[in-house]
Amino acid sequence: MAPFPKPKDLQTAMALQRSLAERVVLEGSLEGVRRIAALDASHRRGKPLVAVAVLYHLEKGLLCVGLGVVPEEALFPYIPGFLSFREAPAYLQALEALPEPPEALLVDGQGIAHPRGLGIASHLGVHLDLPSIGVAKSLLYGRLEAPLPLEAGSAVRILSPEGRPLGYAYRSRKGVKPLFISPGHRVGLEEALAFVKHLPTRFRLPEPLRLAHLEAGKALRQLDP
Repeated sequence: MAPFPKPKDLQTAMALQRSLAERVVLEGSLEGVRRIAALDASHRRGKPLVAVAVLYHLEKGLLCVGLGVVPEEALFPYIPGFLSFREAPAYLQALEALPEPPEALLVDGQGIAHPRGLGIASHLGVHLDLPSIGVAKSLLYGRLEAPLPLEAGSAVRILSPEGRPLGYAYRSRKGVKPLFISPGHRVGLEEALAFVKHLPTRFRLPEPLRLAHLEAGKALRQLDP
């Protein structure tokens, strides 16, 4: 696996994002995909950043968990819009720890709904040449085409300032805050939404990402002396 770049400054980081965004493929279906890796990370000041990759089978459920740890002093600074440079090295460790590779990635973060078209789901997808989808808890970039209905399963498009579709705001359960779904790489906009909609979802997050969130929090707590 190729090493993940660590830019020396924001100008270099932005140039790299713009260059890689040109390689993003926004078409493809995840029909037939059964084995995905759900990615989430956890960090507290003074602690290493911990990332997990939950290998999840759509019929069998959780298979195993891979762990990645990066010391705080080695982390790229926390700057909105540059999350991939901070978290992706730990995610790559976690993915390498899995006994078998996933067929696609489900990432806690943005896909193309990003100021330069390369959120962490897109960045990882291009880096690994894997289909990827970003499922974020907040909207980083763009606007909703219309108010999102309160009913479970409702979705409205996320549009760029120029009106280009970037993904969907999606209400997974009635009465919960929306999720923001955008394709990362090698999957279309409609296909990304359809895939997330068909994932088992008992709470707000799709079950694979909920498990990844729980595992990341548990792994961080286990680092405490």
